[in-house]
Amino acid sequence: MHIGLPSAETLQGGSLRAFIVTLLSVLMLQLLRTVGLRAFSMASETYTSGTHSAAFVTCPNDTVAKELAWGIVQQKLAACVNIVPAIKSVYEWQGKIQEDSEVLLMIKTRSSMVPALAQYVRSNHPYEVAEVISLPIDQGNPPYLKWIGETVPE
Repeated sequence: MHIGLPSAETLQGGSLRAFIVTLLSVLMLQLLRTVGLRAFSMASETYTSGTHSAAFVTCPNDTVAKELAWGIVQQKLAACVNIVPAIKSVYEWQGKIQEDSEVLLMIKTRSSMVPALAQYVRSNHPYEVAEVISLPIDQGNPPYLKWIGETVPE
């Protein structure tokens, strides 16, 4: 008993073409299905680039980071704050190059809330000059972006 692909002699002309098309269809079915579902998902949700922002704040330690993160979310200034431990920052401060261990907050919010977020951080952060920077979100997972908009009021 021989199991395998038919030989080229067995598949002549149209038969060979039909076999190749069938084989490719079977192999590509899952890929096409996945791409199609993603395209439908993205097309069914609308998002205007820059409506939301990712903001970044550095903190001196985990305690400050957690207190700020909880306050930011409780005040509805952001939908989510990720706390990224153990980063190294190298910067110039008062004429000297410094290196410190810090904790990074990655904050997802509405772009319209960034000024209020910055004010909250300045009022509750121990640094003399707290880092608060933001970048507009151009694209993302539509349901996630929708969730940010539903969670953070305008």
